[in-house]
Amino acid sequence: MTLEILGEQRCHGGMQGFYRHHSRSCALPMRFGVYLPPQAGNAPVPVLYFLAGLTCTEETFAIKAGAQRVAAALGLALVTPDTSPRDTGIADAGNDWDFGEGAGFYLDATQSPWSAHFRMYSYIRDELPEVIADHFAIDAARCGIFGHSMGGHGALTIALRNPRQFRSVSAFAPIVAASQVPWGLKALPRYLGADRAAWANHDACALLERGTHPGTILIDQGESDRFLTEQLRPELFAAACARAGQALRLRRHPGYDHSYWFIQSFIEDHLRHHASALAA
Repeated sequence: MTLEILGEQRCHGGMQGFYRHHSRSCALPMRFGVYLPPQAGNAPVPVLYFLAGLTCTEETFAIKAGAQRVAAALGLALVTPDTSPRDTGIADAGNDWDFGEGAGFYLDATQSPWSAHFRMYSYIRDELPEVIADHFAIDAARCGIFGHSMGGHGALTIALRNPRQFRSVSAFAPIVAASQVPWGLKALPRYLGADRAAWANHDACALLERGTHPGTILIDQGESDRFLTEQLRPELFAAACARAGQALRLRRHPGYDHSYWFIQSFIEDHLRHHASALAA
């Protein structure tokens, strides 16, 4: 598989790069970013996948979160995939900021025309880890996942479905109950059809009814987040965790919003959460 280098820059002793390849899952070119810490020059390092939110790209977290300094200190690789396939040729795929291109919801669509390219679940779970393992000095056995907003939804649902693969999980302001909130109620029927049983595979609260993650889940939520009460609803996830016996550390922060200023403020805590879990 050919990997095209879009750019590589030294950063905190390591390397921040951006790349493109042809994806068999999405049947289109896909872009992603990788930060390799300086320790990767000596031995494979643990790897974290960060799933970004609505409208974001593979560059957003790498540029705005300020994570590389801490990742370099902890010896963690950071992988940032795009949030959907691009230039799909699907009519109106780029018209809505919360559906279509830039809003793949980290699922495998089953409904036409989206099913031809919108297969982000398979891409994140299967294909991208293979690409990363083939081209970068990472230890695939020590793998974690986290994300923001729609990406927090993706991180929680993918980790709950694949706990052996993703040994640690956290989220910033995640969508925790996609089948109950407007963003999910717009996306899930159009990607997956009317059968709500299919939606449950992509609803973190519903997945907890089937099983838990062996690690503690860390969630940070700003209390001045304009999406808090209508779209995010962390209290539903806290209740689902309590019913299931899932270890959860939910932190609510007065005055913080939904932006990357919020993520910058607590990114070190998340990287240390993952580093501790993956060190075992």
